[in-house]
Amino acid sequence: MEIKFIVLYLHYCNACYSKSDCNKKRLYMRFYNREKELEVLGRIEALSVTDAQMTVLIGRRRIGKTSLLRHFIADKPAVYLFLAKKSETLICAELTEAIKQSLGVELYGEYRQFKEVFRFLLDLSKKQHFTLILDEFQEFTSINPAVFSEMQNLWDVTKAESKMNLILCGSVYSMMNKIFENAKEPLFGRATNRIHLKPFTINTLKEILTENYPGFTNDDLLAFYLFTGGVARYVELLVSRKAFTLNDILNEIFSDNSILLDEGKNILVDEFGKEYSTYFSILTLIASSKTSRSEIESVLEMSVGGYLERLDADFGLIRKVRPVLAKSGSRNLKYSISDNFLNFWFRFIYKYRSSIEIGNFDYVRSIVGRDYATFSGLILEKYFVEKMILSQKYSTIGTYWEKANQNEIDIVAINEMEKKALFAEVKRKKENINLNVLKEKSTKIAQSLPGYEISYQGFSIEDM
Repeated sequence: MEIKFIVLYLHYCNACYSKSDCNKKRLYMRFYNREKELEVLGRIEALSVTDAQMTVLIGRRRIGKTSLLRHFIADKPAVYLFLAKKSETLICAELTEAIKQSLGVELYGEYRQFKEVFRFLLDLSKKQHFTLILDEFQEFTSINPAVFSEMQNLWDVTKAESKMNLILCGSVYSMMNKIFENAKEPLFGRATNRIHLKPFTINTLKEILTENYPGFTNDDLLAFYLFTGGVARYVELLVSRKAFTLNDILNEIFSDNSILLDEGKNILVDEFGKEYSTYFSILTLIASSKTSRSEIESVLEMSVGGYLERLDADFGLIRKVRPVLAKSGSRNLKYSISDNFLNFWFRFIYKYRSSIEIGNFDYVRSIVGRDYATFSGLILEKYFVEKMILSQKYSTIGTYWEKANQNEIDIVAINEMEKKALFAEVKRKKENINLNVLKEKSTKIAQSLPGYEISYQGFSIEDM
């Protein structure tokens, strides 16, 4: 049974950037399904009372990191600072003000360097316990990269006496990974905890739809899952606009004032830098079912091995897919985009950006309508994989195919302990499922599982 933590919070309209700016405050929706993360943060804080902690919290933009942290510190002594692209002097001014307001501590003199304020906080933490949150921490890379080594020096000297609960939060995956995982970087090995905030599960999405649109159909659920992927900000947006059906969601996306049309660019350009167009081309091809390296290279007429590796290892945007039971080094390899919304964005928005730029939304919507059944069918497979993962009945879950994409099986789930295997076919319509064909396609992989009890099953939209 999935547990959720619930609390009402204030939502601010898209046009407003802070609590003080917003004149359209309203009770909006509940704080869902972060009890596990809150519990982990609570345990870390308890440790920090006697032993200073440095926690790295990462997650893609819009996933709900800031909401989680603000909720966590609501009743605790804490200093929160959002790092924007501004001068170090201005950041110091904001931080000193936050210290005064949050901890009731007066700072004398003018602080112009972050290291000076950080030193003050570390000294203060020897006498009193508190949490310090630096949100979008990777921005120091452009503000003043020397901050990382300065923090390392101060942390190493002070940590033994400190009672600080330091949380460093970031959304640019590649930068955060480099800062804390690269052995050449000063903060390597300093983090005592690492939290990767994931999207809402399908169970939580069902809960949200039940509370906000109780008459939803499985088609609505599939569309809601396809477009949000469980990302908190997209869920919040669609709920606030009461967009729960495919048509209503598309109306929200394909409109003159839609904040989603530039979303992929807004969240990924910082990740990719000057080479973003090459990365965008690769992701567009993957989203359009060109999922092998050879297919991508034949279209782009260039080697893309390095780009694919970085998209996987550095950026966490794609994942390698090999047939179940294949060796890790197998060259029988495909790629898929991990994020549902970005998958849609590259398939239909970035690919047809010329039409988008001239406002020809009807043309793009007609393409979505033409391809939706096939595209959503692939997302439906992903849905059932997640459902099976949540069941915790299997040790291995994946897909299967043989050379030249022969004998493809949508889902193969294996329980090694009980020596059971499930082969499943996924179709939007139940009447299109043919278990006899599935058994024929499974002959070779079934033979590689001697002694296993093998079952065959079909999943359709009716089974969601």
